[in-house]
Amino acid sequence: MKLKTGSFLWYLYLDKVYCLLSVRNVKVLVEYFHLLDVHGKNTLNDVLFYHFLHHVTDLKKKQIKIVFDMLDWNAVGEIGFDQFYILVCILLAHQNHLEEQFLYRHSRPVFDLLDLDGEQRIGEATFQMYRFLFNIHKQELTELFHEFDITGDQLLNYKEFKLYTIFSMDKYQKRQQAERERENLQLKNQNKGKDKEKIELFFF
Repeated sequence: MKLKTGSFLWYLYLDKVYCLLSVRNVKVLVEYFHLLDVHGKNTLNDVLFYHFLHHVTDLKKKQIKIVFDMLDWNAVGEIGFDQFYILVCILLAHQNHLEEQFLYRHSRPVFDLLDLDGEQRIGEATFQMYRFLFNIHKQELTELFHEFDITGDQLLNYKEFKLYTIFSMDKYQKRQQAERERENLQLKNQNKGKDKEKIELFFF
């Protein structure tokens, strides 16, 4: 899933720590939502929602439909600004490779979204259906249920899901640390090469 270059969402900034929009960006997003809401009902129906996501992302029609169904948790055929805001944050987190950070910071809202039947449990099939939103690979998801399904009922309750987000966040931070160390090493080696050139120029 990618945001289309030059779309409205491309210009919004998502805080990298809390994975939320700034107050200014939220105000802009509210105005944008009202522009999309051509019927003036403070909601978007499935048709308006489809055209919005089709315009700003490369998601296919089937994917857009299941995202709408996930957000329309009351099954009223419309979504309000709260759901729209969560979706935009998910899209921006995906675009900025902050999926683990987003899941960690917003584990409860994400769990509630994925808990389609309201039973406080998430099945693997449901998670598989929406994994593209969080850039989770199929094998990784299978391992997730194997490792974090502590009760052994083939479902994840919220505590198990929260453990997964903590584990993912820890792996993410270790990757970030390793990348910083590699960059520092490369910079150090580049500086050594420059120093060597300076010494050679000085003596020769």
